[in-house]
Amino acid sequence: MSATELVLTDFAPARDDASVERIATITMHRPEARNALSVELIDALGDAVDAIAADPSVRVLILAGHGKSFCAGMDLKGVLADAGRMAGMLRRLSEVSRAIRRLPIPTIARVQGAAVGGGCGLMVVPDFAITHPEAKVGYPEVGLGVCPAVVAPWLIRKIGAGPARAMLLAGGTVSGAEGHRMGLSTHLVAREELESTSLELARALAGGGPQAMAVTKRWLNELDGSMEDAVFERAAALSAEVIAGDEAQARLAKIFGS
Repeated sequence: MSATELVLTDFAPARDDASVERIATITMHRPEARNALSVELIDALGDAVDAIAADPSVRVLILAGHGKSFCAGMDLKGVLADAGRMAGMLRRLSEVSRAIRRLPIPTIARVQGAAVGGGCGLMVVPDFAITHPEAKVGYPEVGLGVCPAVVAPWLIRKIGAGPARAMLLAGGTVSGAEGHRMGLSTHLVAREELESTSLELARALAGGGPQAMAVTKRWLNELDGSMEDAVFERAAALSAEVIAGDEAQARLAKIFGS
C-alpha cells in the first residue's frame, strides 16, 4: 500500500448559496492495524494536512479513522531496532500534530473504537473531539517502559496540568464516557451518531467568518503555547531517548515477540 492510499482526503460538495460550505475529511486508512501510526501513515497524514492548509476554500477539517478504531497509537514494531528511524518517526508525528493544531480552520476528531497513545494524542490536538461511550482512550506508555512526552504537551493543554500528570503517570486506558468526563472529548454521542454529529458540527463551524476564525485560532494557539516549537521538539527527543533505552526495548520486545 502506497502512502497516498494510507490517507484518504475527501471533500464534501459545496452548497449553492452564499456561505459555500467546504468540509475536508482526512481518514487514516490502515484498518488491518487499527490505523496504528507507521512511518508511511504519519508522512501521508502530514501531506494531507499540508494540502488542506494550501486550499483556501476549505472551512473545516474532520480527522477520522477507517474501520473499528480511530488510531491504536504508534506502530513501533518495524522501527524498534533502528533508533534513528524511530526518532525520526516521533519527530515527524510531532510536526504533523503541530500542523493540525495550527490550521487556520476549525478541526474535529471523529473518534470511534480505540484512540490510544499517539492516537489519543491525535484526539486531543484538534479543536473538537467527538466520541462514544464504549470507546477506549488513554495513554498506556509508562506501562510499556515508554515516555509519553510527545503527547504530554497536548494533553496538558486539553485537560490541565494536574489531571494530565495523573493520567500519564498512572497509564492505562479509560472508556469514552470516562474520557469525556475528564475532558478528552468535547462531545459524547452514540456510536451510530458519530458521523452525523461530526457533520452537523462541521456545517455549523463552516458558517463562521474565515478571517475571524483564523485570527481567533492563531490567538488561542499563542495563548496556550501551541506556536512554540522548542517544547515539542524536546518532547520528541525525550520519547526517542527512552524508547531506545534498555527498559523499553526489553518490554517492547516481549510484546512483539522478538
